[in-house]
Amino acid sequence: MSGNTTDPNASLLPRPAVLSLAIKEKAALYAAYMPFLKNGGMFVPTNKPYKIGDEIYLILSLMDDANKYPIAGKVAWITPSGANNSKAQGVGVHFPADETGQRAKSRIEEILGAALRSSRATHTL
Repeated sequence: MSGNTTDPNASLLPRPAVLSLAIKEKAALYAAYMPFLKNGGMFVPTNKPYKIGDEIYLILSLMDDANKYPIAGKVAWITPSGANNSKAQGVGVHFPADETGQRAKSRIEEILGAALRSSRATHTL
């Protein structure tokens, strides 16, 4: 025995990917927000491959808000490269049903206000 007490399987456990998204204007927030997900979510442009259910740690910045919103979510939407609808490649991150997810959802919906009911196209629908 080598005396090593670390778990030999620890390196096999997948670590959540870390993505950051900085939203600079209301139109970009509208295009990225996913209100149709139960707890809300954000579309994050990325060319990295993910699968539905993959854990993502999202660091979200919203316009002039000094706060950053750290969100431990899961992939709930995938737009692959070359999508025939000309949509940007990326993933939709579903917010968790905890305080961090609710805080981000509330702040986003507060910023968007009546724009939430718009019929303009978004990154997802």
